[in-house]
Amino acid sequence: MLNDDSQSLFDIRRLALLVEVVEQGSITSAAELMMYTPSAVSQQLRKLEQEVGQPLLNRRSRGVVPTEAGQVLAGHARKIVEQMLAAQADLAQIAGLKRGSLAVGTFPTLAGSFLPLVIRVFKKRYPAIGLSVRSARFDELVSDLQSGVTGLCLLWDYPWNRFHDDAIRVAEVFQESTVLLVSRSHPLADRDEVRMEELSKESWIVRAEAHPVVEVLKRSAHDAGFEPSIGFLANDYQEAQAMVSVGMGVAMVPRTAVALQHPDVKVISLGDDAPLRRVLLAQRQDKVYAPAEVAFQSTLMELANKHAGDYL
Repeated sequence: MLNDDSQSLFDIRRLALLVEVVEQGSITSAAELMMYTPSAVSQQLRKLEQEVGQPLLNRRSRGVVPTEAGQVLAGHARKIVEQMLAAQADLAQIAGLKRGSLAVGTFPTLAGSFLPLVIRVFKKRYPAIGLSVRSARFDELVSDLQSGVTGLCLLWDYPWNRFHDDAIRVAEVFQESTVLLVSRSHPLADRDEVRMEELSKESWIVRAEAHPVVEVLKRSAHDAGFEPSIGFLANDYQEAQAMVSVGMGVAMVPRTAVALQHPDVKVISLGDDAPLRRVLLAQRQDKVYAPAEVAFQSTLMELANKHAGDYL
């Protein structure tokens, strides 16, 4: 149809003028809104009538009313104008992805496992976006998000302490299980699954400085009927794995903590009773999300859907 010389496409600007005149009921009012002179609007509408081949407006002493043809064309024109505005917005987003920057907050276990997969794909798709990542503790991540230091951040929570803040919107990225680490020489090393009740006599390696994993261990142990004996306080999960590998004790960690697994450590399932940790994407409720943030969220969720099973 577009190549048929007998068919002519209407001028989008004239269609937009027709919509305003019909909605305002006045050429003068429409001209003020569109920042034209009334005579210019009248001239453009006459040209549109010539293109259509029939009258579009009945001119009266107190304004104008559309003819039947005018009503039909204005209905179509309204949809066309809306689509053109949507096209402009989409193109503006694409243009936005060719420049700018994005700051993302995250926590260490995710920065050492899943997040690099997302960053690799994001940087390949949007090489012009300057991406910075800040790894920090939970309270710092929330503070950075609220103050605008980061545009979005990744958080986590457990069933007994769900994260909620009226000023922050969260979406679940995936869930990850809690697993047991033992040395390759441990009597349980040939097992694929162990119940917490079987671990009451073990010495436990946990993270130092009241790390949240300590609460996870204590809750699980108490549910199994024993008080865990803490044998070593580690500064990070790599140190914890190293101590496990030489038989200093066993450890309970989130699955992402063993993305880089020590060769002398065996990872064992704790079964259906293992606490599940939610990984969350957090954004401020009150801000307009930049195109780069929307693109990062889309990439993140896409990769999460692909890899979520790796962490259960």
